Amino acid sequence: MTSQLSQHLPPTHTRRPRGPTLPAHRLPDLPGRVAIPGQSRGAPGTTPALERFNTAPAEDAERALLTCLRSLRWALRLSGHRPYPDLPSLLAASDEATYDLSSKELAEALAAEPRPALPDDTYSAAHTALTAAHTAYETKFGHAFVICLDGVPEEEALDRVLTDIRSRLANDPDEERAVAAEELRRLARGRLVNTLR
Repeated sequence: MTSQLSQHLPPTHTRRPRGPTLPAHRLPDLPGRVAIPGQSRGAPGTTPALERFNTAPAEDAERALLTCLRSLRWALRLSGHRPYPDLPSLLAASDEATYDLSSKELAEALAAEPRPALPDDTYSAAHTALTAAHTAYETKFGHAFVICLDGVPEEEALDRVLTDIRSRLANDPDEERAVAAEELRRLARGRLVNTLR
């Protein structure tokens, strides 16, 4: 077929020898042109842990999510919207799903929260004061006091918990529900990040 085509070429057209070519993985540096980077395996920005989460069976993903926030609706929603291209997308979806919890679902999630852990070396007077504050809070609001201590140095955590619990005891139930929901959202984000490390 090539010989048939060459018979139809005008006599002025001659085949020119090819010069050196660049390897396939390199593009010439031409003005006004942008080289397209090569594609990497997997979606950009996904970590191996996020990739495992994205491809896990639904039941496994939901079980992992329930360790971050004890809300079945939240876990089902996040699991059902997989795959996530990156961690910020998953965290944004987590925030949205937390904001969408009904009052009843929020109450159930708060009821399942444990009290914040005390440092091992907590002295007895602080332990007694914190226990009394927790009891007063639970009596008034009907659920455990929740607080996200991400970014708080360990040596300041006890003081932060005592200060916040005393301050929040002054809230009315509607105000406190909003504050607790925000703390719960922050806790879920931190737990998700730790789960996907």
